[in-house]
This record gives sequence, structure tokens and C-alpha cells, in this order.
Amino acid sequence: MERKQWDPEFAQRYEVHREELGKLYFELYHDENAYSYFLDMLYQAYETRSDDLKALDLARLAEPEWYKGHHLVGMLMYVSAFAKTLKGVREKLEYVHECGVNYLHLMPLLESPEGRSDGGYAVSDFRKVQPELGTMEDLAALASDCHKDGIAVCLDFVMNHTSEDHEWAKRARAGDPEAQSRYFFYDNWDIPNQYEKTVPQVFPTTAPGNFTWCEEAGKVVMTTFYPYQWDLNYSNPIVFNDMTDNLLFLCNQGVDIVRLDAVPYIWKELGTSCRNLPQVHTLVRMMRMVCEIVCPGTLLLGEVVMEPSKVVPYFGTVDKPECHMLYNVTTMASTWHTVATKDTRLLKHQLGQVFQLPHEYTFLNYLRCHDDIGWGLDYNYLDQFGEHEVPHKKYLNDYLTGKWQGSPARGELYNDDPTLGDARLCGTTASLCGIEAARYEKDEAKLEWALRLDEMLHAYMFTMSGIPVLYSGDEIAAENDYTYHDDPLKREDSRCLHR
Repeated sequence: MERKQWDPEFAQRYEVHREELGKLYFELYHDENAYSYFLDMLYQAYETRSDDLKALDLARLAEPEWYKGHHLVGMLMYVSAFAKTLKGVREKLEYVHECGVNYLHLMPLLESPEGRSDGGYAVSDFRKVQPELGTMEDLAALASDCHKDGIAVCLDFVMNHTSEDHEWAKRARAGDPEAQSRYFFYDNWDIPNQYEKTVPQVFPTTAPGNFTWCEEAGKVVMTTFYPYQWDLNYSNPIVFNDMTDNLLFLCNQGVDIVRLDAVPYIWKELGTSCRNLPQVHTLVRMMRMVCEIVCPGTLLLGEVVMEPSKVVPYFGTVDKPECHMLYNVTTMASTWHTVATKDTRLLKHQLGQVFQLPHEYTFLNYLRCHDDIGWGLDYNYLDQFGEHEVPHKKYLNDYLTGKWQGSPARGELYNDDPTLGDARLCGTTASLCGIEAARYEKDEAKLEWALRLDEMLHAYMFTMSGIPVLYSGDEIAAENDYTYHDDPLKREDSRCLHR
């Protein structure tokens, strides 16, 4: 469609970003046809957005800081664990409301292959819901009900990779060169071996290396996370265009908050760490502008599980913002460090850094989530107290798994790497606080202490600036689920202890 035929509302929003959006796009792609397709795709997404969602956009534009008013309370949940299906969640919205929750984060629910999904993070179709959970129509109906009840809906958008079962990957395996150009395919190990010299491993024990041999294609493919998750090549404009189209499709189902999964990893460049490269920020900035043009009631939540110096840049600047919200991952780790050490100095130091940041920045605060606890602490600060990284991590893990004498905590290790003396931690809030151990021992005094600790940690989380997010089950002090050890599809992933 010619631009002169655009709806005035869309045209006005586009004009605000026209110069910068075009400039950034051509910095990466230098392709007029790709950009023309891109703009047509944005308008098509706007045209197909429902009247109800457009009305919600206008209401939020009238109150642009609607998510900063200290009234949002989040809850993170797996649909299957909470209510079996999306229809089941609709039936339990009254319970969600009774919990005081008005921000519902539904964990990955798009189609992904059983046993090769990393908990839903290997998407085989961005436009289909996992069949046992329901349909895309069910998701839209749930979002509509949530909006009527004043609840915003958050959904993960897995943008770094697809499942090896995705349509693009199937065509790539069959030898289609266009499909292979959407990933990182190499004829031999020469270039992959060069990457390995500078790119860290995400899961060195469970999924070592960053590449996998694809027997069907007779080539090597980049797989930063797991062999069944194929990294997308965002230097190809087709990838950016099509993934942006997928994102807008989900927004048009009523998703209010898009969690950009593993966003620091999305741009790859030989000779670098392939983390937090400048092009990543270009892509996120463009996605922010896309949402402001097509669906301005939508927020971007960046998943940046790194030290603060790497996290904060994903807010962008006041003039050129990127993510609306980011996770306060360092405070989460520092909180459990304080539980294990009874020493508040690191937590005070870290909170002092957070409090010095501009008030425009909005963090999500949480005690636990679907993932493990990684000990990305400020070891330069801890060194002055004689707390050195490797032995200190061992102490924290020993204490919070109950190996340390007198510890009431009950957790399990994740990705234990004896060669580096490193491991991460799993467990529910209740079990890490000692509720599980106290109930097992039938010790009323210990149980009272553990419950007070659990309640205090949640109260403390609610005092912090930003949005508090509960992990579903924490509101009733759910304990670790050890039955995952008996499930062949889960037993290798200790995060299932609390999922």
C-alpha cells in the first residue's frame, strides 16, 4: 500500500520515528526492498490489530507511565502447572485477582517439541500454542478477560533461536540455501573453531560448545544454548523482518508485555564474545520504535541476566529508549547471598548502586523465577572482606543446598562445573528459607522462623522501587518438587525442582 493511503494515526506515529528508524535499518542491512517490505508488514500488523486493543493503546498513550505507578504486582507461572490449560487459567482469574496480581507472566507456551524444548524456549511455531495448552484463540480470549479485569499479560518472545523443528530449520536441513542463510551454517569446523576461541559457553556441562554438526545438511550450525536450539542470523534482514512480524502477531493476540528472551546474544560477530554487541542495541531500539508505531500500549521487558554494567544500557537513553523494564537480577542474587551469610554489606552496596540510577528506569524485582540462581556478585567488593570468588560460591551453594552444618535450606545445584569450581542453584523460596526442612523434622520453632524469613523476604521485595513479581506457588509457600527425578524428560534439568 502507498504511504499516502495509510491511516492517519499510523502515519503520524511513523513520522515521529521515520528518520531514525530508516537510519538504523540501513546501518545494518543496506536493502531498499527489505525496508519497503518491513514498512508494509508494520502497516499490515496495525490494520489487523483489534479495535479493543487500539483503544487500550490510546488509553495507555494518554498515561505513558501507566506501569510506573507502584500499583503493579506480577505473578509468573507455567500454564500447565497452574491450571493445565489456557481455559483453566481463565477459570482461575478470580484467584489471581484475589492475590492482588494485575500483571500475569505466562511462561513459554508456543509450540515446541517434547523433550527438546528447554522448557518451551525452543519454539517450532511462533503462531501456534502448544496443543495440550490450547489454541491461539484461547490465548487471545484469556488476554481479553485479563484486560477486562485490569490485568496485563506478559509472554516470552524467544528471539535468539528457533527449534530445530521450526519450518525454517527443516528447510535448512534439507539443503535450502535461503533457509540456511537464516542461521549460521558452515561447511566445516574452521570458522566455528575460531568462534570458540572468544565465545563463552552458556552450559559447559550439559551442552558444551557453541556449535553442532547437522548430519542431514552435512554442515555445522551455531547452537549457543542447546543443540536443538539453532541461533538466528540477524545480519540477514529477512530474519529481522519475519521475527518482528512474529512479535507483532503475538501483540495482536493481546500480549501487553513482551519479554525479550536472551536478548544480549542476538548479534554474532567473529572475534568477539557474541554478547552485548552494539548491533544488539540497534535491534532493540528498532523494536521499541516498531511497538510505538504499531502497538504503543505494549512494553518490552529485557532478559539481561548479567552484571549491572551490562544490564543498564538496555534501558537505552531518555531520548532513545530501548527496553521499558529490566530484571533486577543482581539484587535477587545478593538477597540470597545475604540469607546465606547473614552479612548485609554486599546487599547495601548493591542497592546503593541501584538507587543512584535515574528514576525513569523500571526494574522487575523478584526472589525466585523459573531459572536458576547464578552467583554474579561483585567479587571485587567482596575481596576486601576476604571473600574470594571460587570458595565463596562453594560456601553459598553448600549453605543453600543444606550441606553446611546447621543450614535449614534445601536446594540443588544446576550446571555444576568442578573444573571452574562453579555451579548455580535451584529451589523454591519456601525450601530455601527452611520451611521444607522444618516440616520434615516436625520442628515448630524452626518452622516459625522459616515462615518469618519467607514473609520478610517478600515484604522487603515489595518495598523496593519497581514492580514486584511473585513466582506462582510462592504465595502458598510451595516446596521443592523432587518427582522430576523420576521423569525421563526432566531428570537432567534440576530447574524442574522448582518449575
